[in-house]
Amino acid sequence: MQPGTPDLGLIVRQAQQMQQNIMRAQAELAEAEVTGSAGGGLVQAMVTGSGELLDIVIDPSVVDPADVETLTDLIVAAIRDANREARELSERTMGPLTGGMAGMADGLGLPPLSDL
Repeated sequence: MQPGTPDLGLIVRQAQQMQQNIMRAQAELAEAEVTGSAGGGLVQAMVTGSGELLDIVIDPSVVDPADVETLTDLIVAAIRDANREARELSERTMGPLTGGMAGMADGLGLPPLSDL
């Protein structure tokens, strides 16, 4: 092998290890549950770390037949908050794993993964 030539065997092993780590992290995210809330906790939405909506809990005090719009707004806000929590969890979980991919691409003289 010439100096400066990447060790393809090492790169393949690193890629396989990274793939296993990513798959493990994705499984953990699918099992994780996060909660978002609105109205000071009057409406709560639970989602998985991968963003699947699991449950919505509504405090009876916000159920007013004359003001369905406020309840709707609270539900939407709680789901958005839960999804934000899930995204942040995903970034914390996957970021360290996928950050290494950029380094592998650089070492091969490939464009950054964000450009692909």
